[in-house]
Amino acid sequence: MSLWPRPLKRSQLSIERIITRFRLNSLKGFVSLFLAGTLLSVALAACSGGNSSNSASETPAASPVAANKQNVELTLVSFAVTKAAHEAVIPKFVEKWKQEHNQTVSFKQSYGGSGSQTRAVIDGLEADVVHLALAGDTEKIQKAGLIEAGWEKEAPNNAIVTKTVAALVTRPGNPKGIKTWADLGKDGVKWITADPKTSGIARWNFLALWNSVIKTGGDDAKATEFVTKAYKNVPVLTKDAREATDTFAKQGQGDALINYENEIILAQQKGEKVEYVVPDVNISIDNPIAIVDKNVDKHGTREVAEAFVKYLYTPEAQQEFVKVGFRPVDETLAQSKEVTDKYTKVKTLGTAQDLGGWDEIDKKFFADGGVFDKIQAQKK
Repeated sequence: MSLWPRPLKRSQLSIERIITRFRLNSLKGFVSLFLAGTLLSVALAACSGGNSSNSASETPAASPVAANKQNVELTLVSFAVTKAAHEAVIPKFVEKWKQEHNQTVSFKQSYGGSGSQTRAVIDGLEADVVHLALAGDTEKIQKAGLIEAGWEKEAPNNAIVTKTVAALVTRPGNPKGIKTWADLGKDGVKWITADPKTSGIARWNFLALWNSVIKTGGDDAKATEFVTKAYKNVPVLTKDAREATDTFAKQGQGDALINYENEIILAQQKGEKVEYVVPDVNISIDNPIAIVDKNVDKHGTREVAEAFVKYLYTPEAQQEFVKVGFRPVDETLAQSKEVTDKYTKVKTLGTAQDLGGWDEIDKKFFADGGVFDKIQAQKK
């Protein structure tokens, strides 16, 4: 969407008012009309971007559109475990764009925890595209005024570009026989997770437990009862997922750890020995992609950013995400033998939308005084 039509329309309306204010049957009216016509010509030239030093008054930071440049740079901000896939996808997109547009695209890339990446963008990291761990993080950037409302409809699959499920990492040989979410509530079982007040993955972990009750016929009261019992078996809530993994793997605490399935698969590919179980009642951990409207319009990179987002849904791009453990959003690829052999079949899969979407989830579960705070209060 171009920036200039809105200010141009306002300029035209202002000029029309000037014209109607004066009568043309006088020298004064003729001079006024001449000046109004000159003003319209200047407005047209300035708003159309004909001179790279001119821009609409509403967008003083706007730069010339990338289509007029030989080289264009995009800034991608994403959560940590997507790095390997993006580094494989980006060169393919760059080559494709070069062939089709004779323009060289380069990328600045930033990877880290989804929550910290969200804060960085809000605080001034000028991302053109954000690929985050949960829609709630993207919505925070929207509420900060950087992404326009309705971003979920700007890409396929409600803007979900990667997904995974929750898995239970166990000790070698799984001595406690942990196979389902219900096992985390048993006496004598200790398990590790991060604090959902500070960690995105920990929110998914909480929802996985809650969802396991709701999807098997339980109501909110039953879910609250089970999740309260399960969290009493958590010896310590870590700040983030990385600290939770270290607590389990390096410090030897707990009989189980909840983690993303894709993280476990990636660890195995790196030679780590990890035993895990994927419960057959699970939560779809959906990771959205979004264009940061304010920044792409400032940088003049909207066309390239939109093309990159679209490319991430192609089978060749999705294949790279599959290689590092994500479940594909491309349905044809999802039904391929490679994928069905690689991933444990989940019989019952819930989503954040089943629980009302992230606005409702945050208010109900994770806001101050919400369900999680009440559960924690019962542990004391």
